Amino acid sequence: MKRQLNDMLRRLPVWAVWLGGLLPLGLLIWDIFTGGLGVEPVRDVEHRLGRTALYFLIASLAVTPLLRIAGISLMKFRRALGLLCFTYAGLHVLSWVTMDMAFLWSQMVKDVVKRPYLLFGMSALLLLLPLAITSNNLSIRRMGGQAWRKLHKLVYIAAPLVALHWIWALKTFPVTPGFWLVVILTLLGLRVAIPRPIGRAKPRGVAKEIG
Repeated sequence: MKRQLNDMLRRLPVWAVWLGGLLPLGLLIWDIFTGGLGVEPVRDVEHRLGRTALYFLIASLAVTPLLRIAGISLMKFRRALGLLCFTYAGLHVLSWVTMDMAFLWSQMVKDVVKRPYLLFGMSALLLLLPLAITSNNLSIRRMGGQAWRKLHKLVYIAAPLVALHWIWALKTFPVTPGFWLVVILTLLGLRVAIPRPIGRAKPRGVAKEIG
């Protein structure tokens, strides 16, 4: 069963993940132009983009534990999941800059310093930026696998900051973002607790694990 699933995943093209990953953006654009947003449209746009970024971040974090625990490989899709996460995170910030703050740069700086949830969010985005930039084979070759993996450990800091950004923005400890914070910490813990297999034969269709 595992082998059949891995064979099926191996045949699935990466562009299909991109196509599916852009569906939430398409639905959001549709709602914008058809009046499908709530009474606070700017807030709805920002929150939907932010939540989608979080979900893709969690999906990318789940790839390694899924391989190490269950032997199911989504490694060929991890780069796409990570880049989709950064795309939605960037659009989330862009919507805040343009629609909420109207390019008032001095006010933005004051708000980021004044409000912890904005500081968490901006810090997470800055940490994810080098990960997105180096998510390509050329960067891996130039940096070397060890240095590349070390750089991408920034996700251990960025991912909890994303969840804290959501929690702090609501000024309470709501169940949903609190649950996702637990999920993120669990996935990060599994990545540390379960070491990468060394010298073990990989089942057919399981991609080489990097990171």
